[in-house]
Amino acid sequence: MKFLLVGNYGVGNLGDEALKNYFLKSFPGVEWQVLSASPVKGELPRLPGGVRSFLTFHWFRTVQALKGSDGLVFGGGSLFTDTESVRACILWWIHACCAWVLRKPTFLAFQGIGPFRTRLGERLSRSVLSHAAFISVRDSASAERIEPWKKNTKVIRSFDPVFMDFPKQNSDRSENVFIIIPRAGGEESLRKAVTEALGKKSFSKTRILLLEPENASEQRIARRLQASISGTSIVPIRSIDELKREMEGASLVLSARYHGALAALAAGKEIMLIPERAGDKLSALWECIPMTEEKKHALLERIEAGERELRVALRH
Repeated sequence: MKFLLVGNYGVGNLGDEALKNYFLKSFPGVEWQVLSASPVKGELPRLPGGVRSFLTFHWFRTVQALKGSDGLVFGGGSLFTDTESVRACILWWIHACCAWVLRKPTFLAFQGIGPFRTRLGERLSRSVLSHAAFISVRDSASAERIEPWKKNTKVIRSFDPVFMDFPKQNSDRSENVFIIIPRAGGEESLRKAVTEALGKKSFSKTRILLLEPENASEQRIARRLQASISGTSIVPIRSIDELKREMEGASLVLSARYHGALAALAAGKEIMLIPERAGDKLSALWECIPMTEEKKHALLERIEAGERELRVALRH
């Protein structure tokens, strides 16, 4: 089996890279060809979403690879949403269109779908889902959002598979550290939440974790927060293991990033979520708070079900 794996890979985001690694590790029987925004050895460029990328003509290799493949897998994340920009929906729709033209099936695995600010973003996403040979979503909000949409297959309700990389840790090991995980945008909401947290409790240390450490906007937000909170350190996070280690000493985690929140939930930490807007991917995690052993077991079962169903779909 040979499939192209496409997602928001190659932009320096820890969560997206963890999703890519999940597929490469968990489906050894598949010969994956990864499409990336910044291809490294063995990877291929994504299809063009603009004039500049089109004129490089590097995407010819990707089209040829798709032609020789068994299909295209959208691998995890919140690809089909225009919360940040409608360009994301356009980009992934282009990939799906190329697969349709070449008569290759498309598979949507562990997706967060929506919310939508624009009609165009929603219509493009509806179009992709209406042609998909397989659909699994990672939260109930996504499942409910797409329930009335036209589809050619049943929808599997799963969960983000990166959750399996965060085993339950001993919350008694807390060193009373306040962990802040920002993301580009939404600085005002983040500052209000930080002020609220510091007004309720004192902490021995404050650490700001950068899950997209090369992002200049995220760096600026972190530096401004650092300047306003005495003794705060900024820690770039480039692996899941580094994120797990930082969670060990936390007593409170304030996260504007999905996978940062996921790590805190798995570690049994007190958490504050800072969604970009109502109904977005972070909002979907409210149903997991507090994270009990019963809930964790149910989520792991959902991941296993999504994985099992995807294996079956890829074989057909």
